[in-house]
Amino acid sequence: MRIGAVGDNCMDVYKQAGKVFPGGNPVNVAVYCVRLGVEASYTGVVGTDDYGELLKDALRNKKVDVSHVRELPGQTAITEVDFIDNDRVLGDYYEGVLEHFVLTDEDIDFLASHDIVVSGIWGKIEKSLAVIKSKGVPIAFDFADKLDHPLVEEIVPHVDYAFFSYDHGDDAFIRDYMKTIQAKGPQLVIVTMGEKGSMVYDGASFFKYGIIPCKVVDTMGAGDSYIAAFICGILQKKPIEECMGMGARNSSITIQYQGAWE
Repeated sequence: MRIGAVGDNCMDVYKQAGKVFPGGNPVNVAVYCVRLGVEASYTGVVGTDDYGELLKDALRNKKVDVSHVRELPGQTAITEVDFIDNDRVLGDYYEGVLEHFVLTDEDIDFLASHDIVVSGIWGKIEKSLAVIKSKGVPIAFDFADKLDHPLVEEIVPHVDYAFFSYDHGDDAFIRDYMKTIQAKGPQLVIVTMGEKGSMVYDGASFFKYGIIPCKVVDTMGAGDSYIAAFICGILQKKPIEECMGMGARNSSITIQYQGAWE
């Protein structure tokens, strides 16, 4: 199995602790997939600064294919992070060279050689999704908590596995929302709900799964860990509930250390 992650990256700058960690939704998913024993690549752009080289080196050390990471003159993206009660709170974001990120035809052909492509709402690849999908590769996409973002309507018809986060738990609103989204194209709509577990809708039934209790050090990367394990389960043709359990277990590993990666 080969998973092609594409889109945004950043350096997570923990101001209080004076530490810096590589991150970004597709970057994290690629790393977690390798942790699960699956081949993964990351396609994106970094700046010509020290952070750009640090991010590429970190990915290489995690055995992620970075053959399609390009350098552009300027600054690698930065997200400032604070801690409140062991929960990460995202602060200022500096987009840097990601502002100019556009997939090339070569990038698209490379991504289409994978078993699945995964990206997210900040990945800036929405204009290329239809082309990628037309090449026969399934697409997983993380919309995060942006349920009402204008890009949802544009993107979701091209997505096979649509991921959202929603902190309020299982209620009438989110069930209706999942039904509406699933009717627009995705095979599955998956919602992670923090400590309330996760829920999946397949067009006919809802599936629910809880969490794996553990000591929480830093919630950074929890959702990305879930996505990585879930799509690995899908590629292995496992039942939905087993995929959910894989996601929960993988998340429990990540939140027991600081930063998105060990």
